[in-house]
Amino acid sequence: MLGFNIPIVVEGKYDKARLSGVVDSVIITTDGFAVFKNDEKRALIRKLGSRGLIILCDSDGGGRLIRSHLKGMLEGIPVYNLYIPQIAGKEKRKSAPSKAGLLGVEGVSNEILAEILEKFAESHPETVCGECKKVDSPAKKPITKAFLYEMGLNGTENAAENRKKLCSALGLPGDMTVNALCDALGLISDADEIREIMGKM
Repeated sequence: MLGFNIPIVVEGKYDKARLSGVVDSVIITTDGFAVFKNDEKRALIRKLGSRGLIILCDSDGGGRLIRSHLKGMLEGIPVYNLYIPQIAGKEKRKSAPSKAGLLGVEGVSNEILAEILEKFAESHPETVCGECKKVDSPAKKPITKAFLYEMGLNGTENAAENRKKLCSALGLPGDMTVNALCDALGLISDADEIREIMGKM
């Protein structure tokens, strides 16, 4: 089981239960939007995440709001946003799908979660706990906005359509902003891999 030396933040207790079967790490819940007003929870997140933290929220509007709020309150602390793919469906425990009609963290498979976290661990070995740390990871070429422009993903004709195709290929939300996409690609991939994927598209 992969282990991290920084905490992972998820939205609810069912997300935490799902993730606990995949990763050995401190997992903190925001209790949905309650974190916006819960000073104790906010203080706990700041305290435990003082060296950095991973945010793994649902890939919907609510998840985006929580990510934005956490990033604002954690200014100066490394924040790593990881994203689950946008998969239509509903969790087994619910009688109806969410407003967005997408599975949340609790609804995706352990295999999907493990793959997301393993890719992150490969690109950020410093966040992996001692005995789990992978050695001799090759240096990755960074993702920049200039690179996105070069690949036709920003500031060019059909850039929005190209971004959606790339996001679909990588299992990322299709409606990410350019800045969010740049950050996400930097966490899970590198310039060479994106160039290869774009070449196949």
